[in-house]
Amino acid sequence: MEDKNLYKVPTMAEMAQNGESPEVLFWVGCAGSFDDRYKEVTKAFIKILNKVGIKFAVLGQEESCTGDPARRAGNEFLFQMQAMGNIQVLNGYNIKKIVTACPHCFNTIKNEYPDLGGNYEVMHHSEFLQQLINDGRITLKEGGAFEGKKITYHDSCYLGRANDVYEAPRKVLETLDAELVEMKRCKTNGLCCGAGGAQMFKEPEKGNKDINIERTEEALDTGAGIIATACPFCMTMMSDGVKNKEKEEQVKVFDLAELIAKNEKL
Repeated sequence: MEDKNLYKVPTMAEMAQNGESPEVLFWVGCAGSFDDRYKEVTKAFIKILNKVGIKFAVLGQEESCTGDPARRAGNEFLFQMQAMGNIQVLNGYNIKKIVTACPHCFNTIKNEYPDLGGNYEVMHHSEFLQQLINDGRITLKEGGAFEGKKITYHDSCYLGRANDVYEAPRKVLETLDAELVEMKRCKTNGLCCGAGGAQMFKEPEKGNKDINIERTEEALDTGAGIIATACPFCMTMMSDGVKNKEKEEQVKVFDLAELIAKNEKL
């Protein structure tokens, strides 16, 4: 039976009340909080944090949307309102280090909050996982669940081209002893899943083919049985693409944290 303590989530308010401060603040994000599929990623990452003994906290109900979709959609006023509210909360708790599983939150807090007075060390969970593996704090089973299996990794635009994070996700995947097969368009030449720039929240314009279908076809062409993602938007678009191609039984879409949580020594 799994230890329930592995899913214990302390809030920043509780910690502050006890005069404590966390090693990192885990920024859950809207998808990690409300999207049923991405809640599984949140749980996987929390399980890893608790397992390796990271002292972390979440804002809970004090966390609001970073404002990324508002700014991408052109509503600068709403973005600044949301951002300033979050910065006020973060600075109130004297937060120094933030880790998040969403590249959109990562990009916005890291690159856009400093202009409004929010200066923090911000890491994407792929970088944080790589650090834990390098430090020997995460150890993986020999002959684990993914040994010898073909995995292809889809680069998130806001993680890759926007922030040059290409190696961390791949280093994390390498530890699984799986065969990493790259799509034709990857890294700096990667193709968007079709959900960036607030496109996630609207129907696509008319055309010959949806971008996520094009990208899913590239992933399927690698022959991989697993498509690894590191972004909630990418996960939704790639999962929808696999469903469109009726390949749900043969091809699974997982986040990096889920792959590590499934393969970690317990």
